[in-house]
Amino acid sequence: MELKVLIADDDPNMRRILRRIIEQKNGVRIEAEAEDGIEALSLVTKLSPQIVFLDIQMPGLGGVECAKRIIDIDPRIYIVFATAHEEYMKEAFEVYAFDYIVKPFGIKRVHETLDRMINLSQGHYAPVVLERNTQKSQKRILIKNKESVSLVDTKNIIIISRENNNTLIHTVKEDYITNESISSLEEKLDPDKFLRSHKSYIINIDKINKIYPYGRWTYLVKFSDTEKDALITHEKNELLQKYFE
Repeated sequence: MELKVLIADDDPNMRRILRRIIEQKNGVRIEAEAEDGIEALSLVTKLSPQIVFLDIQMPGLGGVECAKRIIDIDPRIYIVFATAHEEYMKEAFEVYAFDYIVKPFGIKRVHETLDRMINLSQGHYAPVVLERNTQKSQKRILIKNKESVSLVDTKNIIIISRENNNTLIHTVKEDYITNESISSLEEKLDPDKFLRSHKSYIINIDKINKIYPYGRWTYLVKFSDTEKDALITHEKNELLQKYFE
């Protein structure tokens, strides 16, 4: 299956160059183009692309702010900043973009990034296996939504994620949707058992199976008891290693 690509850049010449480079690569297709961040955000909601190439400086809504909103819709979208401004690397790091390409970029550089995303989408990882045998005290927390309140045993929680502007609690048996923020749920959880691995994820450390290199600043986390996965940032991955020492 081809990965859908959205290009967002206010410069039509740069969009044309990037389009021609991407069109040379099998496994991806250009789904749409946007002239600014507001249009890009609308197209992400409408078309659900897997890859978004963003310029940093665009009218209406800049690339960094656009990326933050895209992550809140779907943190698994591959965001690649394609920009002439090297000085925004820190901001790109803060939103954990998949890659940061500085203009003028060559065909090989863009294709290398596309190859990584295609391989990852096909499940081609280089795993780092972690083992941890611990016993933690059990605790239950209240999960509120519009219709009801659920009492959930935290030992069954695998992942908490931010998706489509809601918070999803994925457990061994079922999923719960709440309008509570990830930060508020984080405060209720045992920090020795749960890690805020990413802006959009909290993970149960005891459920981790494997960790794979993913984007430029992130890793992909696989778990026991589920096919779902999560993201972890580079610095949080370093912190995680201390749990397994």
